[in-house]
Formats: sequence, C-alpha cells, structure tokens
Amino acid sequence: MGVEKKSSSSSSSPSSPNSNVVGGATEDTPLLRPIELSSQPKTVANVFIAVVGAGVLGLPYTFSKTGWVTGSIMILGAAALTNHCMMLLVYTRRKLQCPFTFSNISSFGDLGFAVCGSPGRFAVDLMIILTQAGFCVGYTIFIGNTLAHLFINSYNYTVISPKTLYIWSTLPFQLGLNAIPTLTLLAPLSIFADIIQIGAMCVVLVEDVSLFMTYMPPVKPFGTLSWSLYGLGVAVYSFEGVGMALPLESETRNKSKYGKVLSLTMFLIAFLYAAFGSFGYFAFGENTEDIITSNLGKGWLSTVVQLSLCVNLLITLPLMMQPVYEVFERRFWEGCYCLWIRWLLVFVLILIALMVPNFTDFLSLVGSSTCCILGFVLPALFHYLTFKDEMERKEAYKDIGIIALGIILGVLGTWSSLSQIASSS
Repeated sequence: MGVEKKSSSSSSSPSSPNSNVVGGATEDTPLLRPIELSSQPKTVANVFIAVVGAGVLGLPYTFSKTGWVTGSIMILGAAALTNHCMMLLVYTRRKLQCPFTFSNISSFGDLGFAVCGSPGRFAVDLMIILTQAGFCVGYTIFIGNTLAHLFINSYNYTVISPKTLYIWSTLPFQLGLNAIPTLTLLAPLSIFADIIQIGAMCVVLVEDVSLFMTYMPPVKPFGTLSWSLYGLGVAVYSFEGVGMALPLESETRNKSKYGKVLSLTMFLIAFLYAAFGSFGYFAFGENTEDIITSNLGKGWLSTVVQLSLCVNLLITLPLMMQPVYEVFERRFWEGCYCLWIRWLLVFVLILIALMVPNFTDFLSLVGSSTCCILGFVLPALFHYLTFKDEMERKEAYKDIGIIALGIILGVLGTWSSLSQIASSS
C-alpha cells in the first residue's frame, strides 16, 4: 500500500548529542521550509493505508475454518493489541528522544538502537526483513494462484503448473519495478495501488452481501482450537502497520490526540475486517476459497477485479521490499544503491513462493512467526526496558504478559501453520 508500511525499516541512526553538524548543515545554513504536518482526517487516512493490505482477502477463508464468531473476536483482539503496542512505541520514543540523548528517533530500528544498542537494531532489522519479505512472498503466491484460476483452460500445461508459469512470467516486471531506487519515484504507483485495493474490496463486499441474501448457505460460529491458532496468525498478519507507528506520529500535527485517532481508526479497520470476513464466509459457506476473489466466478466484473488486484500487488511489491533493500544495502553495500542485491532478493522471493501452495496458509505462517515478534514482543520489551525503574507493578506485569503472549502465540501459531502447509502439500 501507500506511504506506510513499505518504509517501516530502521533507517537512520539516532543523532549523537555531541554532533555540531547535522546532515551537512551548519549555523550558516538557511532554515528549511517547515514540513506540512497531517490533520486528524489525513492521519486517519494514513493509518488506514498503512494497515490495510492484501491479508484481508484471506479472511473469509479463515472465518470458514475458525467460525465467524471466533474469527471476529480474533480480529478485534488483534486490533486492540496491535493498537496498544503501536502506542507503546510512541511512549517509548517520547521518553527517550531529547537533545541530550537521542535527538532523532524516526523509525522502529532507531528506537531499538536507543534502547538496546546494536543488538536492538539488529533484532528489528531481522524481523523487518522476514516480515516484509514474507508479505511479498504472499503477494507473489496470490498473483500466481489468481492468474492460474482465471486462465487455467487457455493453455495445455504439460511441463509446468499454471501457478509456476504465471509466477515466473512476473519476473521481468518485478526486476524492472524493484530497480527503482527510491520511494519518492514509486509514490504515484502507490496511490494508484491504493485506489485499486479499496475499489476491489468494495466490489467483493457488495457481491458477498448479494449472494448471502440469495442463497444463505449453512455457516458455523466456532471452530476447533488448532484452526483458532491458525486464524490468529492471519489476524495478526492483517494488521501489518506496526512499524509505521513512529513515522505516522511524527507527521501528525496534533500529537496529543494521536492516540485517540489511532484507536478510532484501528476500531474502524477491525469492524471492516470482521464484516468482510463474515460476509465472505456467509456468501460461500464451506466452499470459500483461500483467496475470496476466486469465488466470484468467471464474469467480466470478476475478471476485472482479480486482474486489478494482481496489478495492485505487483505495484506494491517494490514498495514493500524497500525496507528490506535498505537494510541489506546498509549492511552489505555501505548504504549505497545496489541493483544486483535487489535482483537476487527478487529471485529468492519467487523461489519461496513456488514452494508454498496456499495463500492464506502462508499469511498465517508469517503472522504467527515474524509479525508476533515485531508487532507484540519487541514493542513491549522496549517499553519495559525503558520504563522499568519508574512504572507501577501492574504496568510491568502487562508488558511482561504481552511479551509472553507474543512468544506463546508465535510458537503455537507457527506450528499450526507449518502443519497446515505440510498437509496442503
């Protein structure tokens, strides 16, 4: 998506308090024009764009396994916990950032460095690489499966599977788009991708409601424990904007109301997710596909929606990979642009996507493993380490509880997701 989770990396190191020159500027340098900060409505829009991604397309299938009541509860729980952990990052930065210690904590990685030094930045870097790359693998699986579903009868596949053929066919486009060096040049494509995403979701939701009112297939409210663990991974994946908590707050004009704006937006997104997952399941029952658009049939509207989503994700891929490129180029190429590193990573992503059969299974794996660590464990850990000498016992227990919960959910959810992927294979 747009200006958001694509840049959730650990960009700049916090400034040293002894620096007399910042970014090449001196006392003689003219003042820069003030950056226009975001109003509350614009902040709501930015949070929406940062959080809502392709994971929503796997929610109806997830609800068909977990039950629609269980699925809705998990979505609301994941939203509440994600919102809380995003604010933990904000509170931690407000505590640490001052001219005499760290004057510029602009990203999650900067915060990790401020709290834990180099190990903190490395932990954030590693989780960002795995999480962002995981998103991109999921998008590649979606593109391959969707095109195979649309055009499976147009050619006699005897050597390779349709999914494999279509994934490899995206390689030239991915190499070209991922060669673009900066997010600034990708901004127009990002806006176009956001419009496609929102439009496709609206079309699917209207179609789901229409089909449900016509057929009303049997549905179940609850599922088994193993499927609930699976669903938790997808729910956590769906709220993929934790790394943008600090940049979004920095761009907000009225920072005192950022917490309320964030909470309201997360509630609205959770409501949208619960409705989208429930109505998608209500429309198709046990026949719900892992990608809900595959249930829309073969009409022209369905084809346009699915092709538009493929274009959207193809455009989104380089945006999502920018934080990964930034980390690799900073660590292995002195922070300079390196085309061969980018292309090598694209090849690796495609190879991984070819080995995973199911889109939603992979969402659950990424959500259970890396997203739990990045979204829950690290924010709570950084907050605890920063405030442990002054927080009340209740607050300390809350941070420790979130850390423990994130680890437990991560381990159990990863096991459940890997088991499902193995059985699907």
